Amino acid sequence: MSSFPTYFEAFDYQQMLTDYPLGDDMLSRFQGMSRDVLHVLQNQRFMQVVDRAWQIPFYQRIWGNAGVTPDDIRSLDDIEKLPLISKSDIMESVENFPPIGDFHGLDNLPKDQRPPIVFHTTSGTTGTPQPLLFGPKSREVQSLLVARSYRFMGLKPASTIQSCYGHGMINGGHYIREAVTHYTNSMFLSAGTGVETRSSQQVSLMKTFGVNVLVGFVDYIKRLADVAREEGIEPGKDINIDMIIGHFGMESRESITKAWGNAELFDWYGVGDTGTIAAEGPDHNGMYVWEDAHYLEILDADSNQPVPEGGTGNMVVTCLFKDDVYPIIRFNTHDITQTLTNEAELDLPFKRIRGFMGRSDNMVKLRGINIYPQGIGPILAERPEFLGEFICEANRDDSGRDEMLVKAEVSTIAASRDSLISYYEAILKRKIGIAVAVELVGEGELTPFTQVDIRQKPIRLIDKRFD
Repeated sequence: MSSFPTYFEAFDYQQMLTDYPLGDDMLSRFQGMSRDVLHVLQNQRFMQVVDRAWQIPFYQRIWGNAGVTPDDIRSLDDIEKLPLISKSDIMESVENFPPIGDFHGLDNLPKDQRPPIVFHTTSGTTGTPQPLLFGPKSREVQSLLVARSYRFMGLKPASTIQSCYGHGMINGGHYIREAVTHYTNSMFLSAGTGVETRSSQQVSLMKTFGVNVLVGFVDYIKRLADVAREEGIEPGKDINIDMIIGHFGMESRESITKAWGNAELFDWYGVGDTGTIAAEGPDHNGMYVWEDAHYLEILDADSNQPVPEGGTGNMVVTCLFKDDVYPIIRFNTHDITQTLTNEAELDLPFKRIRGFMGRSDNMVKLRGINIYPQGIGPILAERPEFLGEFICEANRDDSGRDEMLVKAEVSTIAASRDSLISYYEAILKRKIGIAVAVELVGEGELTPFTQVDIRQKPIRLIDKRFD
């Protein structure tokens, strides 16, 4: 008979709970801790991850090509000697070593010693889906950090949580379910997207089972409030949501909290490869980076050099816990954020970030101005008739000049929309520093383009410049 470790035999579960505390234990461990003490912890975990990475062909190749040797990396202070990696490097590994690449470190392990693997893919919204592999330890730390975030935000004991994250091959819905069921005492409803569970059925589930927490992408969560009213169900009365935990980025919070009867909103950030990186706290003063588990660099999108404190740039993350399967060291997410420098109330040693502000690889540069499509919605929210849905269309004219058209849904009747366009154009010029065209449409007209009803992440940019 074959012999191999089972899931929880593959790592020290009790030690993981000690190393990565949550709830009151997290606050007891970290409140009052100095940045210097935190750095010592980070350094220890970083060197363990680097040692593991040197055993893997993927890193041997990339670091070797950059002229880096093991002796060059003696501490976390040497991290800038290592080259950045990104999704393109992972996908090149998959192409050259199909079907799952050589970045995970499984190939040099005898089959009877390989740990159980959790396998998912990315959604493929920016191209071919990327394989995602997790060992038992790193999978459980990822799940624990989600639950740590929820409990930090103030999740009530024995809550009922409904998740609008997708399932299938993508990671989101699965590891959120694992987080809630493994590390909280909440009841979990895995409703998924509108494709998996009809929107009308989703709001019926909320009412029937007394859901008080909604988690997912906020574009769809906002849409569900409209569906509830269409079904004769009043949020705040028939459905009492006290927390919405989503990914707000630059979205307008006021419209979402009002739509759900003044629910309290919490933001968090992570990517499929790394899991949860940062979470908004009960003080609503930015998102705290879980720096015991991640080392986050904010680098200029053009030069890849560190930005000054308070600066804006790409988030580059090193997972300090992934010393089993698929170590992640200096992974460029291409997601833009800003570090916060104002004083925090919670006396935690962790740096804080503003949150997701857009993607540097989804940026449109018009006449020297960088425009992030995700940031357009909150700008338009100044107007009371704006309904929250929008899409940007980038075009290039015959002379080679780039232009942008912003289409937005409004509640105003068709005959009166043209009279409002100048107001919208003025707001955008004032906020982004450049003139763009605006087209106003009615509610739901952009859904075929944004696909907000079927996608976890709605489309915000149609780039026609290279057609």
